[in-house]
Amino acid sequence: MTFKIITLGCKVNTYESEFMLENLLRSGYIYNEEKPDIIIINTCSVTNMADKKSRKMVRRARRENKNAILVVAGCSAQNDSDEYENMGIDILIGNRGKSKIVELINNYKKTHEPYSFFTKNRDLDFENMEVEKFTTHTRAFIKVQDGCNNFCSYCIIPYVRGNIRSKKFANVIKEAEVLVANGHKEIVLTGIHTGSYSDENKDLSDVISSIAKIPGLERIRISSIEITELNDKFLDLLKVEPKIANHLHIPLQSGSDTILKRMNRKYDTAYFKNKIEQIRKIRPDISITTDCIVGHPYETEECFQEYVNFCKEIAFSKLHVFPYSKRNGTASAVMPQIDEEEKRKRVHVLLELSEVLEHDYEEKFIGKELEVITEEYTDNYTTGFTSNYLKVYLKGELKLNQVYKCVIDKLENNKVYGHILTCLNEKIGL
Repeated sequence: MTFKIITLGCKVNTYESEFMLENLLRSGYIYNEEKPDIIIINTCSVTNMADKKSRKMVRRARRENKNAILVVAGCSAQNDSDEYENMGIDILIGNRGKSKIVELINNYKKTHEPYSFFTKNRDLDFENMEVEKFTTHTRAFIKVQDGCNNFCSYCIIPYVRGNIRSKKFANVIKEAEVLVANGHKEIVLTGIHTGSYSDENKDLSDVISSIAKIPGLERIRISSIEITELNDKFLDLLKVEPKIANHLHIPLQSGSDTILKRMNRKYDTAYFKNKIEQIRKIRPDISITTDCIVGHPYETEECFQEYVNFCKEIAFSKLHVFPYSKRNGTASAVMPQIDEEEKRKRVHVLLELSEVLEHDYEEKFIGKELEVITEEYTDNYTTGFTSNYLKVYLKGELKLNQVYKCVIDKLENNKVYGHILTCLNEKIGL
């Protein structure tokens, strides 16, 4: 039987989808985008728009593939199970059960009885999944952690993902070794709250230190980490471990202390700024990207201007901007809401600022040598990413998943172009 997987949302979902894909292939199922007998949709619920997109995707899949086995999983299904149960879905699971995807499909083929499973229990153990090789990326992801205990006032994720829990340390190291042995040169450590990783007195820094010793691994990247988790141990490691990517994604969410307090974030702008200064003393050229929520309740024009000014002061290399989305059941949902049109205006302001900040950061590297791991070839250019997460366009068709030393030549139409000096893997002068 054939199948396809549609993945919405974050890197955790990407990892979980890759796990399901690998296990189905290993069990004899065939991946086919055009005529699938089985459709798996891994949903997202981080915003109202994500929920809407998830439901739309499910309806379309059922409408266009009436005879296919339809499997729906993930955060949106977990958040609104009642609605999904009325949508003609064959197998419906929340954020538990993805590790049993083959068993669930095989059982359905025998019985043709719809299956639905959800748990509202937050006290969960880690549902172990291990991936041997990524088919969709040259970078490999390892999900080291799940869940969140922070309960930021705007966020639904702690309710749909459960409590903080971590993959066994030994399992993380083993998975990393297998991924590198299978050719991956970069590993991205991911989770819902990655920096909270903890197992048998081991934390995220211990994970990084251990996998950095794996021969053949060139780069370790963290998908996202909270400013409060950048402790002295991590900063000391940042000084001495060159395999840690020269890029950190650190969610800000607001640049106004008033709003940060309303959001139930665990820091203020002074704390955030101090940590960034510590990081830049260690790595002056590091790329620091961030998430920005715009239009949270009580965000006055004055608060928003403080926000804009703070983003300029920090000089992020890129802003990921999202309008505040009211999530029923969260503390922010009962606060006075900001007009939608005003939200859109403020989003536009921050997006424009992001373009300026991104250009200013990229411009610093014109004429400099950087290492690129190649990922994709399209339209006569091979693209890949540097350690500081610049997407670089290199002329011609190059071998993928190789480390090339290159020089950044120019910025043009919001793209970074460079030329190759040498292939570090093959030691070929170009």
